[in-house]
Amino acid sequence: MNSNANTIPVGILGASGYTGAELVRLLAHHPNADIQLVTADRRAGESVGNIFPHLAGVGLTTLTHIDDADFSDLDTVFLGLPHGTTQEVVAELPRHLRVIDLSADFRLADVGTYAAWYGHEHRAPKFQSEAVYAITELNRETIASARIIANPGCYPTASLIPLVPLIEAGLIAADDIIIDAKSGVSGAGRAEHEANLFAEVSEGIHAYGVGHHRHAPEIEQGLSKAAGREIIVNFTPHLVPMNRGILATIYVRLNEGNGVADLRAELGARYGSEPFVRVTPEGVAPATRHVRGSNHCLIGIYADRLPGRAILICVIDNLVKGAAGQAIQNFNLMSGLDETTALEQEPLFP
Repeated sequence: MNSNANTIPVGILGASGYTGAELVRLLAHHPNADIQLVTADRRAGESVGNIFPHLAGVGLTTLTHIDDADFSDLDTVFLGLPHGTTQEVVAELPRHLRVIDLSADFRLADVGTYAAWYGHEHRAPKFQSEAVYAITELNRETIASARIIANPGCYPTASLIPLVPLIEAGLIAADDIIIDAKSGVSGAGRAEHEANLFAEVSEGIHAYGVGHHRHAPEIEQGLSKAAGREIIVNFTPHLVPMNRGILATIYVRLNEGNGVADLRAELGARYGSEPFVRVTPEGVAPATRHVRGSNHCLIGIYADRLPGRAILICVIDNLVKGAAGQAIQNFNLMSGLDETTALEQEPLFP
């Protein structure tokens, strides 16, 4: 599929999960990407259309077990493997491959921090130094020349895109940030878990990972880099009964002499020419339904009733801008292509 002299041969490892399916959906119509390999260990030998009927028409071959995969003719691999398994896979991949990892395995630059939060030692520390943490809008120059991309998590993407420019500009107090975030159920992956059953999720909302969610150090890593010192953030995620979406409500304290208009001006200037990030008009609250199925990121800015404080609201689709879409945006950047390639679709509504 998409095979011509100008295409880049790619593989998708872990194609039977939600992010793998999104990678197939988006790359199937990418004019410069030719999907030559799809793997899924438990579903090896099955067709993509059997696992995902909505993808039956994309023309892919059957899924291969990763141990039987041939990487010799590939240029880039996207890894949608479970957390904790990618490091060992990357260590064994041929060195000519460019790697875009959608798991958490290379997101934390400090291997000690990784071990503390993920419960085991980093299994490929020599490759961690090669990995580039890749929120596209915040790190273009390094991403373009990288071999290993650590694609960010969905919560960190929705948190860091609005916060980093404001911290870098000195407009808000980096030590006084509260992130109250909600996610759709697909953010938990496709594996069978009792907590994700319809009867456990429907008609309710609940917090999880309270005080110890693994995305906290990832968010803190980005905020600390922006501030030039260690930052600890108050972050609490919640699960809501919807399939897709991240909504982060972020409470910040303004530094003296700054107002909400300054936040709006800074984010407007920083992202005014971006194809996917947009500040909503004053008084317009972004909602997850405004970005569903797209690579868009919307940011709303409000004055708090408490003097000297402001509220930021950021929404993304966790499977697109929070995963597969951002991975393809990074692939485009690494390949010298227009960043919007294969990501031009507008959000689905309703």
